[in-house]
Amino acid sequence: MNVLIVQNDAKLGYIWQRHLQRHDHVADVALDQDSAINHLHEHYYPIIILDVVLEGGSAIAVADYASYRHPDARVIFVTNTSFFSDGSIFQLCANACAFVPIATQPEDLAAMVEHYAKTG
Repeated sequence: MNVLIVQNDAKLGYIWQRHLQRHDHVADVALDQDSAINHLHEHYYPIIILDVVLEGGSAIAVADYASYRHPDARVIFVTNTSFFSDGSIFQLCANACAFVPIATQPEDLAAMVEHYAKTG
């Protein structure tokens, strides 16, 4: 399974990447909007782990581009803020499948990747 991780914090992104790789996933890390768009232009990712608050761009723009480029791709949003805690992310992004705290354990993210890949 190909997974794109879009996360400002390179250290955290690479921790998630290594954990997903241990579960036999191919995981790429993008640190900003432009890099994420480039990855989505070049590759198909059925699952995207996307930080809601991107310092280098807009998470909504990345989710929209993913929806356009790969309509069946699913997005697991992660955040360290209370922004969108009302669930409105699901109204803004049709490809949103989960919204979890950034502190979610890597093994739990891997389980969500596997779950949403099967249900997608």
